[in-house]
Amino acid sequence: MKLSKYSFGIGDRFGCQGSAQLAAFIEAKKLGIEITPVWNKSNREHSTIHTEPDDVRKEADKAVNDANWDGGYFVDADHINLSCVDKFIGPSDFFTLDVADYIGEESNSADVSDFVQKYKKFAGKLSIPGINEKFHVSEPDLQINAEKYLNAIKEAGNIYRHIQSVRCQVSDVSNSPPCEGGVAEGRGGFHQSNNPIIHHSNLIIEVSMDETEKPQTPLELLFILAMIADEKIPAQTIAPKFSGRFNKGVEYVGDVAQFAKEFEDDLAVIQFAIKSFGSNENLKLSVHSGSDKFAIYPAINKAIKKYDTGVHVKTAGTTWLEELIGLAESGGEALNIAKEIYRKAFDRYDELAAPYATVIDIDHEELPKPDDVDSWDSTKYVDSLRHDRTNVNYNQSFRQLLHVGYKIAAELGDKYINALKENKDIVAKNVTENILERHIKIIFAK
Repeated sequence: MKLSKYSFGIGDRFGCQGSAQLAAFIEAKKLGIEITPVWNKSNREHSTIHTEPDDVRKEADKAVNDANWDGGYFVDADHINLSCVDKFIGPSDFFTLDVADYIGEESNSADVSDFVQKYKKFAGKLSIPGINEKFHVSEPDLQINAEKYLNAIKEAGNIYRHIQSVRCQVSDVSNSPPCEGGVAEGRGGFHQSNNPIIHHSNLIIEVSMDETEKPQTPLELLFILAMIADEKIPAQTIAPKFSGRFNKGVEYVGDVAQFAKEFEDDLAVIQFAIKSFGSNENLKLSVHSGSDKFAIYPAINKAIKKYDTGVHVKTAGTTWLEELIGLAESGGEALNIAKEIYRKAFDRYDELAAPYATVIDIDHEELPKPDDVDSWDSTKYVDSLRHDRTNVNYNQSFRQLLHVGYKIAAELGDKYINALKENKDIVAKNVTENILERHIKIIFAK
């Protein structure tokens, strides 16, 4: 299975906007921009909303079938590890192996020694085409890198082999095609997609190391890719950590020029690793943008055009916010529901913010009082929530709190879902325009 040059991860908390999301890709294709949609949903989100990975698969398949989409598409088991991967194995064909928590954990000393011995041929002066900086690698450098990252990549290998093992076992008992050749189906088996790209192929693997405190240096990324190759993980995307703040749903905070340099350096490292380690020739960078990092999108666009390379970008939760915007625009009872969600989120701030503490920066002084929000008309609510920094009413603290407040909507159950259905057209318009105009066109257009 080969991931296309450009791919874009889309989250849909409540599983109601698959068709509206896909509409953005259909419009992009008419403009000559071909991008593969990847629906994703994390275990945490499933747990909060009480959904299952099968629900994402059903949503993606229905959207694709309803639109007669003839391109590729995938369902991503987002940020999984061994503790939760099993329920994703059947319906998913893209797996984001999140091993950030294992970085820095003690690695086996024999494994470290073996790694140093194998790669000491890189000791001394090292030039990576595309990077002006000249590196000097010592054996102690190799050891430090192995001690820091080897255990994490070993864990990624464990997750990958577990996925493959389960898929192969199900293939065997269901008399489906061999696990090397297809997505099995049958008794307890895997979804057999109508997607021509995945019908006779295996799976996409991403290794995610972005949720760490410090960005990886070019040399660190280089030897991480060596470790991935040694583990025989056929990774097609790698998500490193970049400098700056990648908060949920709001703009990038950091030096855009520094980000651009890191991004281009990482592109050069990937090309070097493909030639040096036999890494997957389709390997590309993945940017877990935390949603709506508009400031860095032009830099990504420039770099992927300059190096004629691909990229995978995840945006995740902005669709949920576009649902709220659509409800608020609709007015009446739909606007009242949007206001109710904010009031309850405000009252339960500590509970809702705690799981996202490292990826939100909310100024409590900027949060409007629920009584004030109750007096807002549709325009005021929409202007405060929509990510338009030129609008004087835009409030990024208000937006971040609602971003992490999707649990409230989940608790409303049918009341929320029915409101989405009753205001389907206006909600869908916001969802499609957000993905197409604010993301796809800026990142991928010529």
